[in-house]
Amino acid sequence: KDAVIGDVVKAKLMKAKKNYGYARLMDIIEPSADRVIPKCRFVRKCGGCQIQELAYEKQLEFKEKKVKGNLERIGGFAPELLERIMEPAVGMEVPFYYRNKAQFPFGMDKDGNPITGFYAGRTHDIIANTDCALGVPVNKRILELILAFMKEYGIAAYDEKTGHGLIRHALIRYGFVTKEIMVCLVINGKTIPHNEVLIKELRKIPGMTSVSVSVNRKNTNVIMGDSYEVLWGQGFITDYIGSIKYQISPLSFYQVNPAQTEKLYGLALEYAGLKGDETVWDLYCGIGTISLFLAQKAKQVYGVEIVPQAIEDARNNAKINGIGNAEFYIGRAEDVLPEYYRRYAKEHPGETAHADVIVVDPPRKGCEESLLETMAEMGPDRIVYVSCDSATLARDLKYLSGAGYELVRGRAVDQFPMGVHVETVCLLSKLNTRQHIEIDLSMDELDLTDAEKKATYQEIKDYVLKQSGLKVSSLYIAQVKQKCGIIERENYNKPKSEDAKQPQCSPEKEKAIKEALKYFGMIRSS
Repeated sequence: KDAVIGDVVKAKLMKAKKNYGYARLMDIIEPSADRVIPKCRFVRKCGGCQIQELAYEKQLEFKEKKVKGNLERIGGFAPELLERIMEPAVGMEVPFYYRNKAQFPFGMDKDGNPITGFYAGRTHDIIANTDCALGVPVNKRILELILAFMKEYGIAAYDEKTGHGLIRHALIRYGFVTKEIMVCLVINGKTIPHNEVLIKELRKIPGMTSVSVSVNRKNTNVIMGDSYEVLWGQGFITDYIGSIKYQISPLSFYQVNPAQTEKLYGLALEYAGLKGDETVWDLYCGIGTISLFLAQKAKQVYGVEIVPQAIEDARNNAKINGIGNAEFYIGRAEDVLPEYYRRYAKEHPGETAHADVIVVDPPRKGCEESLLETMAEMGPDRIVYVSCDSATLARDLKYLSGAGYELVRGRAVDQFPMGVHVETVCLLSKLNTRQHIEIDLSMDELDLTDAEKKATYQEIKDYVLKQSGLKVSSLYIAQVKQKCGIIERENYNKPKSEDAKQPQCSPEKEKAIKEALKYFGMIRSS
């Protein structure tokens, strides 16, 4: 921490692991040529900006290398491939004052005065600062107004240790296009005394649109309560990404960097390659931000999100934009898509559900294997993967590359300048989707053994699911068939590089697949 690439430092080793260690910076012996003077004087104390002392062009270089390193090390993709397909990271002209949302904790100083700012790194100790270099300038005026109000009326800030005190956090949202402002105070009680005075002062700020409170009386690190009450104005602000208008409530998920979000979604739309007649699934759709972008160019878009409030927002956002070709489903993507796939097969015998394009934007943990399996089975021509964690991205791309897809494009987008996190968008294409040759062949001419002619992959999957309740992929069936000496076609699920590691079938699933092979007479019962 606090060192930058190129520094020569004196450091104290704190903890040593097998492949890495932790150390404390004691002294900078020779500063890096890429070290810069930080804009914020609290940069080393605060946990928000980990690399503000590194020149911005080097921050972008660091993030590019981070993404490529994970794709190579975890995903097994060849460096030569990554050098060819990965485009330069998308940065910002002015990498400060970009956040349209900020949540400020409140506390009391040693003299009993209310303070607000940000937590010091890895602590809940508040660094008093109302002028964050990443937030919009109006935040300072709002915070100082709230602090003055608290001091005048003797309103205490919340104390995590005792559970006493009223004001916990202030959530501020700002519309970069509309200039609308929202203030939501999170409180440890039912009401704010003299709130009419606070509202009167807040209303003097140009652009103030919504003032609300959210009650959170739980002893928890979760900031917002389960609901909110509007004190003045409306319960949302509006803003735009491109030409799409969004209504944003205190509980809505909305990307914090609108300038870079437009670039990110623009890339996702470009990678999707829509012509107007495609069916698209958008998984982990949130309030429909990507879905509505896609709906402008697609025939039909289906969005899936687990948070009911987000789906309500998505449907409303579709309505206010006059978009009628986007439908939204509440539920876990890991449940909704596989269930849709199974139901479609049941309702349409002999057919399988199909999507032309699948867009996925999961949380940091990435996608569950069951979802990746269903995505591959639906056989979309293209999969666009938007990721906020390049490590889980690499893991999931590795699975998809072993299930008939190849990585053809990728690009990092710097959503969080001065921090270490980075968004990435990647395009996967179904192998040979562009090559169609019509020929007539008899079964004897095909490169199949007698055993392989007895059951299709789908029939094996259906039998395993019915008998054991397990879902197995084509990749796992192929692995078991190879173990049993059943010949596979050349290049079936072949890794893209010699040292790439494919997901391996578990013993439980291998046993179930072997039982199916026995049932269909493809191997002998022992």
